[in-house]
Amino acid sequence: MTATKKLILIALGSNLSHPLWGDSPAILAAAVAMLEAEGVSLLRQSSVWRSAAWPNPADPPYANGVIAVETTRDPGALLALLHTIEAALGRVRGALNAPRTLDLDLIAYHDLVWLGPEAPILPHPRVHERGFVLKPLAEIQPDWRHPASGRSLPELLAALPPEDCQLWTPDA
Repeated sequence: MTATKKLILIALGSNLSHPLWGDSPAILAAAVAMLEAEGVSLLRQSSVWRSAAWPNPADPPYANGVIAVETTRDPGALLALLHTIEAALGRVRGALNAPRTLDLDLIAYHDLVWLGPEAPILPHPRVHERGFVLKPLAEIQPDWRHPASGRSLPELLAALPPEDCQLWTPDA
């Protein structure tokens, strides 16, 4: 197995602040700290990126990032931990695609392709459609290939329509 296939990748997103945890970039940092406190080892972390909210661009913009980690947890246990951290940082699951304090998605777990009836589906079923995941991923793992399609990150990015996703600046 190559080094790129051994990666566990998690996407982070936030577009609501929280009175205890702060603004969206601070919430992403808190999520990473909580993962580390649970024994998940951080290998690499992207910068924070800004993207427009979808489907309603009038909602606050998202702060996004991607981390590469190591853990002894299996994919299901890791996903359960991600949901626990989301809830601890104020995520309330409601309407689909509604604004949220935190969204943690398991993007890839090594080179595992899992489409079975149990969660999680791996790789994440919409990763190839999300510039706000692929651009931060390119920052920390430019040679990553989609485990199911085999497509390279540059190929995946080139297939996307233009998107307003750029490095986060506090004043923007």
